[in-house]
Amino acid sequence: MIDSKQKLTDGFKDFIDDALLENLIATTTEDVVAIREVIAKSMELKPLTIEETATLCAAQSPVIIEEIFAAARELKKKVYGNRIVIFAPLYIGNHCINECKYCAFRKSLRTTVRKTLNESELKLQIEALEDAGHKRLIMVYGEHPDYTPEFIAKTVRDAYSVKKGNGEIRRVNINAAPLNEEGFKIVKEAGIGTYQIFQETYHHKTYREMHPANTHKGNYEYRLDGLTRAYEGGCDDVGIGALFGLYDWRFEVLGLISHSWHLLNRFGCGPHTISFPRIRPAHGVTLNEKYLVSDADFKKLVAILRLAVPYTGMILTARESAEMRGEVMQFGVSQIDAGTKIELGGYTKDGEQELNKEQFQIGDVRSMDEIVKNLLQNDFIPSFCTSCYRQGRTGEQFMEFAVPGFIENFCTPNAALTLAEYLEDYASDDTKIEGWKMIEKEVAGLDSEKTKELIQKRLIEIKEQGTRDIYL
Repeated sequence: MIDSKQKLTDGFKDFIDDALLENLIATTTEDVVAIREVIAKSMELKPLTIEETATLCAAQSPVIIEEIFAAARELKKKVYGNRIVIFAPLYIGNHCINECKYCAFRKSLRTTVRKTLNESELKLQIEALEDAGHKRLIMVYGEHPDYTPEFIAKTVRDAYSVKKGNGEIRRVNINAAPLNEEGFKIVKEAGIGTYQIFQETYHHKTYREMHPANTHKGNYEYRLDGLTRAYEGGCDDVGIGALFGLYDWRFEVLGLISHSWHLLNRFGCGPHTISFPRIRPAHGVTLNEKYLVSDADFKKLVAILRLAVPYTGMILTARESAEMRGEVMQFGVSQIDAGTKIELGGYTKDGEQELNKEQFQIGDVRSMDEIVKNLLQNDFIPSFCTSCYRQGRTGEQFMEFAVPGFIENFCTPNAALTLAEYLEDYASDDTKIEGWKMIEKEVAGLDSEKTKELIQKRLIEIKEQGTRDIYL
């Protein structure tokens, strides 16, 4: 049920003003006093306007950029503690009717191997992910008439139904084509978590150049309106994103902030997550290097986004190298994927992945256990928690917890409990030792003696009694 009429939400107005954003970029110069005032506002957990975000983007001197990094580190700690949520992407099908110039799945690229997982293949992929310890997935679909809301809903239900040993998937997020309102209702009823729609680029001219007008994705306005329809269809947990490298990174940052404000003003809460992937080499794709984002600018934009949307989860995928992920997790990122395979059926395949079966090349090829151990060694607590989603702390409810910083009261205890499950069921011996040290440290640092006692009791249930799926 891809909506061929591409009907926009009643009252839709394009809220991305290219001229305004370009003017802000052109006329905003580094002002140390103004930058420090903006940082101070962000540290009060107040979202920044596009003008204030442009002020941060104008920072040039190493000293003031380091102040932005330091503030982002402090803010992330204040809102999210030192937890990093772990998930895995699972590609369900790569058939596509679009012609996105940067994508190896575009329709006209005949050398790409096309596949849609059938029910038995999906089960095998889920079992492999559960064997690695995963509890959270983002399921990815090409844009094709076969991938209807009914099809997406069925694959979600199938994923939830697979149980192997102590393994189970507790949250399925979706990255798929924009639907109409009825379509969003159908996938919501299947129990999805977040529905992601990336605008790719918010710059109208670049969008038209990258997405031919005769394709479904060629309609900029319909895609921009997608998450508004998602809200209207009952999906109050949504994710936005831009593909950095298609246009000026500063414009894309301001576009993301404009989108966030649109959702906040209309529905009372902004996006649950923001993603900021950099374009990567891909089979059959020739990259235009004009707007490729340097490592220095990438680190800067991550810190700026953290300050601009203090309450929003930030996702950094395995597109980036292990080294880069290690750096930017310090001052912004709250979610990463681990043990990632983006080839269709890749989680049950040994050896190297085939580039003509992938959407792009990944940069971090470490296993789940390697990543978990590395996080622990760098004083992060890996979290497999899904409690907010399962207890209705989404949308405006999530804002009530996240904006004042109360979310840490739930996240640290639940991160410890879900990490304990992983350690007992899936971790290597070395990771297990590191993990229990971290849990002991995190529990000792809790302010409430009552909460400490409760968590200690539940950790004993996990470790000694084999109880699973305990959360606050």
